[in-house]
Amino acid sequence: MLTRINFLLCTLLVCVGASTAWAQTSITELQKALEEKAAFQETDFAALQLNQPVVRLSPVSDKREIAVAGLVNIQAGAGEFLQSYRQSMTRNGNSAILEAGSFGSQPTLADLASLTLEPGDIEDLKDCVVGECEVKLSAAMIERFRKEIDWNAPDYALKATNLFKQMLFEYVRDYRTRGEAALIQYNDKRNEIDLATEQRALSSASSYINDLLADSKSGLQLIEDTIVWSKIKFGLKPVIAINHVTIYKRDRNVGPQVLISSKQIYASHYFNASLALTAFVTVPGASQGAFLVSENRSRADGLDGPFGKIKRGVVEKKAVEGLRTILQHSQASFGESALAATSTEFYSHQSSGWGQRLFGGVRPLLWLLVLSALIALLALGRRRVDGATAHKGKTLKPESAKS
Repeated sequence: MLTRINFLLCTLLVCVGASTAWAQTSITELQKALEEKAAFQETDFAALQLNQPVVRLSPVSDKREIAVAGLVNIQAGAGEFLQSYRQSMTRNGNSAILEAGSFGSQPTLADLASLTLEPGDIEDLKDCVVGECEVKLSAAMIERFRKEIDWNAPDYALKATNLFKQMLFEYVRDYRTRGEAALIQYNDKRNEIDLATEQRALSSASSYINDLLADSKSGLQLIEDTIVWSKIKFGLKPVIAINHVTIYKRDRNVGPQVLISSKQIYASHYFNASLALTAFVTVPGASQGAFLVSENRSRADGLDGPFGKIKRGVVEKKAVEGLRTILQHSQASFGESALAATSTEFYSHQSSGWGQRLFGGVRPLLWLLVLSALIALLALGRRRVDGATAHKGKTLKPESAKS
């Protein structure tokens, strides 16, 4: 067993690591590299021998950030995996996915025809000002709602929805033209969030897939470049998200054959930035088939402040559990034989809403929305406590005056 674990450790790092990691020659060096980049341990790879997914928290440099890395074996070829991924990007087969679609190579307003804006969001936009808004928008977007919408008109809801879609279309079109330079700044709160800066931080974090994407000698070829949108029901508010999905392929029979990056360029609630990375990896002589590597990083509201440490502990636990569930379902979707050792645990978590293949495209964001739901609940609880404290203070003032 130890020999097989050592072999797996070695081949995984050679296949998935950056060019510097490919040169490692000893098991000690390989284990050290894995600990530094994904915190994987020897016991984790023993779990792989039992067809169990491995999920670990990854190091972060910002207290607003949550990062997890996962690994699972799947019974599939690179072609089958890629086909399934493409089919899942805009498939609206999950109860949590309210609406979904994609933009053409030349974005048009018609690409957003089926998108709707929640009544609650429309009402929040009435009182939206720069620095205090319940919907994530740039300062320019907020001002357009203030200037271009007559909130006393009977059809203000329709006009607000149309303006929202018009601005998203213009934003995506600009992004297609100028790339990262077009990314907006969120001005819904007092502290401005520069989306380009946030995304650069996530993309530059050292990890297996990030390092390979940055390696000019990796042999990766871009085969697909798509922008998708989704409206996802999770937490206190549905989230409208736009993601830039790029798919790369390597013409080799060994190592990472398919790499996928899903970069969030807009989210209406909760998230300042997120990046979901997926790699399909083949290992010579591995009896369990190929491997699916998943790396997810996000920066979200509510992870700092007085109760940040408590929130982080709870959110990190949910993030690990969420990614493990996604990997289990991904594994099951390519062959029930791969679940010989974990079928009991898998079926105990199964539900009709999670019956789709959840890796790739919009689906990796589902676990992030678990985070958003928890963060929102914690924030709501804190707001209620603050409100109760303020109310109590007001009621105590007369008594204090009497004394």
